[in-house]
Amino acid sequence: MNAPGRPVRRGRKQRPGDSQPSQIDWRDIRNHMAPLAPLSADQIESVHLASLRLLEEYGIEVMSERARDVYRRAGAEVDDASMVVRADRGLIEAAIASAPSSFTLTPVNPAHALCIGGDHIHFGMVSGAPNVHDIRGGRRSGNFADYKKLMKLGQSFNVIHFFGNQTLAPNDLPVNTRHLDTCFVNLTMTDKVFLSMSIGEGRVRDAARLTAIARGLTMDQLAKDPTSITNININSPRKFDTEMSAAAMAMAEMGQATVITPFTLMGAMTPVTLAAALTQQNAEALFGIALTQLVRPGAPVVYGGFTSNVDMKTGAPAFGTPENTLANIAGGQLARRYRLPYRTSACSASNAVDAQAVWETQMALWGAVTGHGNLIYHSAGWGEGGLVADFEKVIVDCEMLQAMAEFLTPPSFSDADFGFAAHDEVAPGGHFFGAGHTMERYQSAFYSPFLSDWSNNENWRDAGGRTTTERAMEIWPRMLEAYEPPSMDPARIEEMQAYIETRRAEIGSGEP
Repeated sequence: MNAPGRPVRRGRKQRPGDSQPSQIDWRDIRNHMAPLAPLSADQIESVHLASLRLLEEYGIEVMSERARDVYRRAGAEVDDASMVVRADRGLIEAAIASAPSSFTLTPVNPAHALCIGGDHIHFGMVSGAPNVHDIRGGRRSGNFADYKKLMKLGQSFNVIHFFGNQTLAPNDLPVNTRHLDTCFVNLTMTDKVFLSMSIGEGRVRDAARLTAIARGLTMDQLAKDPTSITNININSPRKFDTEMSAAAMAMAEMGQATVITPFTLMGAMTPVTLAAALTQQNAEALFGIALTQLVRPGAPVVYGGFTSNVDMKTGAPAFGTPENTLANIAGGQLARRYRLPYRTSACSASNAVDAQAVWETQMALWGAVTGHGNLIYHSAGWGEGGLVADFEKVIVDCEMLQAMAEFLTPPSFSDADFGFAAHDEVAPGGHFFGAGHTMERYQSAFYSPFLSDWSNNENWRDAGGRTTTERAMEIWPRMLEAYEPPSMDPARIEEMQAYIETRRAEIGSGEP
């Protein structure tokens, strides 16, 4: 693993001449605090019952004939003319009962394995952006060179635990084979968990096979020790397209993990009220989760929530709003209702790395953390409501994520921590700066930020008066210069390259 800065518990102090930011160590972040519960038990149950009613009376349009057949064999009411599937509550509840409450994903580096579920929290990089931005280079279309830079940056931060299905769209590569190129980068330039592209069966199977090669496993072994995970979006309202359902079924067949995430924006893709939005989110998520379990009972699956609101004046998506934050927390309550792992997000709609970007991201992040999200998507680098992956925002967000990780670290309350030895040295009205208790602990007593500037105004001005974003602009290029790829057996790299060339020829100009 590439770690800029000596990994210590609280982030070492920045020293003059340091070229790399201080970092916390790689850790299994666990939320030892009780989750917030803004909705009462009765309200959660009312959402559950309303969700089942939505599935029974209104149903979901399922475009895949194969997926409809899966539901038909399970006893659902299927109308092939309209493609609507109505599933009764008994079918849904019986199907989701087989889903595991937690599971482990083991990437190429087993030290970076992630336990998904319980009180475990994992932060992920921005995902799916069609454009990229940095201050010097400006806004531009997503490309493969910037994709690799973002992956290197995410690999370099210990607080980034996983990568989304495509950190940045490499628009300069052919659409039908770019998943092969990005998957190879994911497996050779990083050693962490990543999500595979979920547009159809071929892409997820390619990712799983490449992952098996990288780990030196057969596909049967991979099914028992999963690595691959993908995100499946329901096309809200109440539509499950062919490509998404095909990917979900393929992942379940291979024993790999799936995140079922409705994209529910209040006022646009759901009715405008939170109760209606949560009901629809829950119904669509349960429907997709049930499909994975009908294909392979016990297949690892995650309850996904992505509910926010729109600007009712323009229709533009909004994130980090009070409604989005509340939905992040309530989504966790619903996931726990079904004893399922929970995916949520920390997003912003700001067009720049400015104060708005920070307060929106912080609002969403607090909702995700206090709602006990297990996979927190888009935690670093998300901009413009998902239209941009931003290099400076990766740096700003990682500072916030490190601080959050420290906040979640249980404090020590040993006998020595009560500090009576310090009181022995310091008289009333004195100070504790020079006390032995302080001197023994001062280097690691508090979290030491790498981006914040705590100097006084005069010193700050004399040093150039740089803003947070300007400081971030200087950090990420230094991290890329210091990046070193993780080690891998050259024979496995060659086998992956051979697989990719074979598949590229097989795909040709068609779909994978």
